[in-house]
Amino acid sequence: MADVVFGFGAHSGVDEASGLLRLTALADREGLDLFSLSDHPYLGARLDAYAAIGLILGRTERLAGLANVTNLPLRAPAMLARTVTSLAALSGGRIVLGAGAGGRWDRIASMGVPRLTPAAAVEAFEEAITLIRLLCGGGEPVTFDGTHYQVSALQPASTPAPPVWTGSVGPRSLAATGRVADGWIPGHAADWLSRRYRESRPIIDEAARAAGRDPGDIRTVYNLPGRITGAPVAAPRDADGRWVGGSVDQWVEELTSAAVEHGAGGFMLFSPTGGTPDEVSLGRWAAEIVPAVRAAA
Repeated sequence: MADVVFGFGAHSGVDEASGLLRLTALADREGLDLFSLSDHPYLGARLDAYAAIGLILGRTERLAGLANVTNLPLRAPAMLARTVTSLAALSGGRIVLGAGAGGRWDRIASMGVPRLTPAAAVEAFEEAITLIRLLCGGGEPVTFDGTHYQVSALQPASTPAPPVWTGSVGPRSLAATGRVADGWIPGHAADWLSRRYRESRPIIDEAARAAGRDPGDIRTVYNLPGRITGAPVAAPRDADGRWVGGSVDQWVEELTSAAVEHGAGGFMLFSPTGGTPDEVSLGRWAAEIVPAVRAAA
């Protein structure tokens, strides 16, 4: 995967399926790296993330798919390992495993999953990632006896494990990201100048070093809601310092700085309200902003 990746995110309902297929076709045609779908199986109006990802990978040639992020409490890790390795094998490796400990426990519990304490949820999150990795890349049968997950003499898939990016927020899950993940997606549209990033990234780096890993191997990928305007705006950041968008040139300058000076590993475009971008904005992102940032960075 490239040093800096570019994509877009969607929160697509069942009645928006045709629009999602148009957007992903555009993204594939224009050379974006990936698309992401939110994973909220308890919302009946939403498309299932992995069903949609599988279909889209079959209709595209270079675009990778990401559940942003997978609701691990609702997807058993041994089965999820089979899902992502199958998608990788069918698509030539065009899958990234997004992973989250679960945040909406009232909704999660409504699907019959036992409610976990925050500490237990993070423990299960790290176990799940560890088990998924063990079940990828071939080798001897896996027996795993964790606190939350157990498998016995299970044959791994021959397909290598996909990159794992987390949506960690709290200190425990950030530390787990440092120990077992390949990427981090800061929550709540935080960016490289935000307090959340400044306070959170050092926890990941410290945990990575303690585990004998290079923190530089864990990329930071930003979900960026923002508008793309025809002319420069006076304030591309709001009163709280959050990026809200501007002209193509303003986007290019900002993202180039983020990649070169702050080590940003990727950017996912969302609409200004955090939803799916419209087709015109996605077209400008893919055809004007992304190539210019790639060339500059």
